Amino acid sequence: MAMTTDVHVRELRYFATVAEELHFTRAAERLYVSQPALSKQIRALERQLGAELFRRDPQGVTLTEAGAALLPHARRVLADWSEGAAAVEAAREARRGTLVVGMSTSPGRGGLLPAIRSRFTAAHPGAALRLRQLSWEDPTAGLADGTVDVAYVWLPLPDADRYAWTVVAEEPRLVALPDTHPLAARPVLDFADLTDEPFLALPPEAGVLRDFWLALDERRALAAGPPRVGAEISGTEETYEALVAGLGVCLVATGNAPLITLGGVTTRPVRGLSPSRYALARRREDEERPLVRGYVEACRRVARRD
Repeated sequence: MAMTTDVHVRELRYFATVAEELHFTRAAERLYVSQPALSKQIRALERQLGAELFRRDPQGVTLTEAGAALLPHARRVLADWSEGAAAVEAAREARRGTLVVGMSTSPGRGGLLPAIRSRFTAAHPGAALRLRQLSWEDPTAGLADGTVDVAYVWLPLPDADRYAWTVVAEEPRLVALPDTHPLAARPVLDFADLTDEPFLALPPEAGVLRDFWLALDERRALAAGPPRVGAEISGTEETYEALVAGLGVCLVATGNAPLITLGGVTTRPVRGLSPSRYALARRREDEERPLVRGYVEACRRVARRD
């Protein structure tokens, strides 16, 4: 039994073309190769198969029985291969024609997403938009591992120099606490009033973003000790449940307050905190991709309200 594992698609294409033309020179022209190179490839294929595929007579070229037996199978392999290559190309096209948008918290904020979507699809009618919801464990909302193309994120980002971003909203950080909490009776709080409270914290994987929502910079400025973590939270529902259960207080962007001020939870303004910044981010190497550029442009226009 001859070893035929290393036959290449190219050799089968050469064989099928010679079988159709029954003429080496014409087949070589069709294949854009030299006639000696073509003859050499066919001889190599015959050696691998251990059988002659063509009879070369002064009268011309004819298929042998072995060649005639191989031809329908070679054609099927070539057809399958070209379908496979077409499928790969279609997948690449689809990837180029689909923009995946990551987020960990729905942007809300006065219909931001639908407004950006309609502007984007007007400019790129053939493109598809897919939204991916990610947990708070990934502060890049899918950008770091490449599962999304652009993402709505909170700043600061870890490995910030990998990304570019457009700030969509800059909002004061409020404190969310149970209605029954003694501090809820005051209309405005100072951050100094909160430093001894247990805080709800993002998962440790969130890194610099966890630090931001625990207001570590402001704590250092006040020379307060490290925060006491009452519970870890990785989603909006968990945050609400932990607040109602009295496990701690937490800082929240103004635009996200409606998501957690359901029954039993209230928010208060806090003096002495820098604002939160919500941004649309992308990887720097993707900045010139047409759909990424188009989505960023749509976002800028909606954010500027023009």
